[in-house]
Amino acid sequence: MVTIPELWLPILLSAVAVFVASSVIHMFLGYHFNDYGKLPDENAFADAIRKLNIPAGSYMFPKPSSAADMKTAEYQEKAKKGPGVILTTWPGANPNMGSNLAMWFVFCLVVGVFAAYVAGRALPAGADYLAVFRFAGVTAFVAHTLGGWGESIWYKRPWSVTAKNTFDGLVYALLTAGVFGWLWPR
Repeated sequence: MVTIPELWLPILLSAVAVFVASSVIHMFLGYHFNDYGKLPDENAFADAIRKLNIPAGSYMFPKPSSAADMKTAEYQEKAKKGPGVILTTWPGANPNMGSNLAMWFVFCLVVGVFAAYVAGRALPAGADYLAVFRFAGVTAFVAHTLGGWGESIWYKRPWSVTAKNTFDGLVYALLTAGVFGWLWPR
């Protein structure tokens, strides 16, 4: 068994590798550029939504107040008329990228901790590179990808976006696995 403190270096370096790779993917490769569609009349939408003074948060329309409410004629008519909307709002024009990037790096560290825990419990010091690669890699892949699949299943995120995010997660998992295999205690 290898403890998490013994794996601090692969945890840290895998987080750095994933952070850099995700920056390259999102800033230079461009295949995520169309993950969100553009509204037909952004100005009219922005004017209308501003008037509502909606606090930052996540919203759904139509939104029943209970399971019983879903059976009412009023709710059924709203749902039938459409459109269905899931909306996330935040104050100001742009989210704070510094804060988001810091939270993303912390998330990458947490994924590394879980990869260290699983691989460290399954394998001894001196384990074969490929064995470490498998345990750390599958843990990182699950952490980076599977939670996002529910967004397509339940919240209508396009499956094309989920497929791209899954590919990204595979890249992140391979990087994490490679770093862990390379720096595994001998």
